[in-house]
Amino acid sequence: MLIPRHMGPKYGNRVTVKQIARYLTGPGNTAKPRSRLAFAFDIDGVLLRGKNTLPAAKEALSILDGNNKLGLKIPFILLTNGGGVSEEERCRKLSSQLGVQIHPDQFIQAHTVLKSIVHKYADMPVLVLGGKGDTLRRVAEGYGFQKVYTTLDILAWNPSIWPFHELTQEERASVRPTDFSKIQFGAIFVFHDPRNWALDTQIMCDVIQGIIGGSRETNHIRKPVDLVFCNPDVIWQSDFEAPRMGQGSFRVAFQAVFQSLTGSTYPYIQIGKPTEATYKFAETMLKYRLQSISKPLLYMIGDNPESDIAGANAAGWKSILVHTGVYDPHRGPPNHQPTHQAEDVAEAVRWALEREFYS
Repeated sequence: MLIPRHMGPKYGNRVTVKQIARYLTGPGNTAKPRSRLAFAFDIDGVLLRGKNTLPAAKEALSILDGNNKLGLKIPFILLTNGGGVSEEERCRKLSSQLGVQIHPDQFIQAHTVLKSIVHKYADMPVLVLGGKGDTLRRVAEGYGFQKVYTTLDILAWNPSIWPFHELTQEERASVRPTDFSKIQFGAIFVFHDPRNWALDTQIMCDVIQGIIGGSRETNHIRKPVDLVFCNPDVIWQSDFEAPRMGQGSFRVAFQAVFQSLTGSTYPYIQIGKPTEATYKFAETMLKYRLQSISKPLLYMIGDNPESDIAGANAAGWKSILVHTGVYDPHRGPPNHQPTHQAEDVAEAVRWALEREFYS
């Protein structure tokens, strides 16, 4: 039996499941054991690799579903810098891949945090980048944004803006005809990895400088356009043998171009792991699932030291770095030290249970 470390010296081998349940649940409530322990999992490189479910993923989730020595269901959320579709759609797909029901209230992707700031921009025209067609327009509108446009809308309005891309029939079907000479954007949100870096970089530069939706002669009186990137990851792990460039790489490329045009980079807001905003959002969700337990034990399990481990450490969580994704232990120690390293997610979960409720 797993015994909480704080109870070992006092109770020795006489610890009962009921006493452990009292420890897990908190004082005065032993009727229904609840866990103080909760997990946040990254997805790519931890539970999945590309479209494939990693072998240890289902075992790890089964342990949390009560298949452990205490028979205890342990809450968890999925915390990813991925995105590009609605939370509901991604949860349906994840449920099928992982073999367990994943609900939207236990899933945070890179742009989910925008729900917390939508009130600032609800009535403003905003430009949304990334994803396929107008998928992210619909996601943004689902969050509450009222006036959402894409770079394909702008290209359809004036194809000479970027003459090196001709809209496909599918893309034309997704555009919203608009006269952008009269649209002044309040913000640009890079929801997900752009599919056409050149087109999106050109239009971002034009919008920010007032070439689209404003006059360059009146730049000094125009309100600056807010720029928000949702995912800082420079690389991520797909089913390809080496990591692929992510949205963080696009940000670096955009800023290099913008600086070459204007002499300086453009100020921006960054959300997504490892930012404080994203981990606070995640902690709120985890505490909700823990039903107001006063001193929760929060663990982040991820494959990327720069996002998963750095963010968890800064938030005061425990962190476990797995070897099934971005991080390669043969290339040296990680830049951000985790609480522990594990070969895969199942080993990580077992280690955390042993650490908190050791035998």
